[in-house]
Amino acid sequence: MAELNEALGVKKSYDEDKIIEKESTLLVFDLVGEYCGLPVNLVREIVHVPPRITRVPNAPDYVRGVINLRGTVIPVLDCALKMGNTPSQGSSESRIVVAEFEEVLFGVLVDAVREVRTIPESLVEVSGATSRTGDIGSDYMTGVAKMEDGRLIVLLDLAALFDINEPLDEEM
Repeated sequence: MAELNEALGVKKSYDEDKIIEKESTLLVFDLVGEYCGLPVNLVREIVHVPPRITRVPNAPDYVRGVINLRGTVIPVLDCALKMGNTPSQGSSESRIVVAEFEEVLFGVLVDAVREVRTIPESLVEVSGATSRTGDIGSDYMTGVAKMEDGRLIVLLDLAALFDINEPLDEEM
């Protein structure tokens, strides 16, 4: 039985004889009126939106521009615009979530950062079972977490949202 639990990724508690299910730790933020989440292992840091983001000529519309973050130039991407909504309107709560995916560093513009939350896998419905959540299409999400308090947290797939693997494939 222990081998089966290990193969399934289920951990057994050492203090009790209860089985503890797998969990994910997420950064939860607001985006186009929805709660969204990213695995914290993709998040490098969270920064205030600077007064000026430098535009990049001939870049796709969803690329708001670039910022200089302590000597590193980072592209800033607007999730709302990429998903077919109106561009994010900056507010005092807006932030740039600096993420790293397969050694690609970029900033994601969000409306507000809410919390870091650990979510049991049993509360997550995989993306194939959900067709559309609010203004966020299923192509851009890995699933939806259904919280005990009734909130839904859309788990974003940054690689699919911003075609991150595409530029990597072109380089090879």
